[in-house]
Amino acid sequence: MSEETPGFDEKPEVPADGTPDEPKAADSAKEEAAPAAGEAESVGQETALLAQLDQSRTALSERTADLQRLQAEYQNYRRRVDRDRVTVKEIAVASLLSELLPTLDDIGRAREHGELVGGFKSVAESLETVAAKMGLQQFGKEGEPFDPTIHEALMHSYAPDVTETTCVAILQPGYRIGERTIRPARVAVAEPQPGAAPKSEPAEGEAPSDKDADAPDKG
Repeated sequence: MSEETPGFDEKPEVPADGTPDEPKAADSAKEEAAPAAGEAESVGQETALLAQLDQSRTALSERTADLQRLQAEYQNYRRRVDRDRVTVKEIAVASLLSELLPTLDDIGRAREHGELVGGFKSVAESLETVAAKMGLQQFGKEGEPFDPTIHEALMHSYAPDVTETTCVAILQPGYRIGERTIRPARVAVAEPQPGAAPKSEPAEGEAPSDKDADAPDKG
């Protein structure tokens, strides 16, 4: 009969669920660390999304500013083109009508001498109507003050009945298109007599001065 070796028949104590204590503790630590890692990953993703959102907002603001600048430049370009188109048109019309001024002068002289009759009268009036539709305006009247910006003085004299330089005769009428003068009115002007004192008329209801009252009656 053999001797039993002491210690070989003893079995290690095992928990009721059959799992050693150390592996169970490790699994528990993993389970506690998993939510923390997931939360950290979620925070990182949120931060990255916020950064992308800020970049998108910045890019959108820059593109909007670029679009507004381009729109403003386009509006300025359109206004400049429209203004240049109007200017070119006015210059072209003024150039054309300037060539017609001698003919209009002949029509005016014929009218003054009573020679504007028959078919010539109809043609002349049609030409004047077309010129007026294109914006041509005649100016220059006797008795108006002389203005060197719109009048050209060809004759000069003195007159006792004027108080300022005055157009006393219109030798050739002036013409303008809008605010553009294409020919000044050619006039004869008269100035007050040198050394003549301006006449002063007493106001309505005002009594003559003492000097006038004391003056002897030459009648």
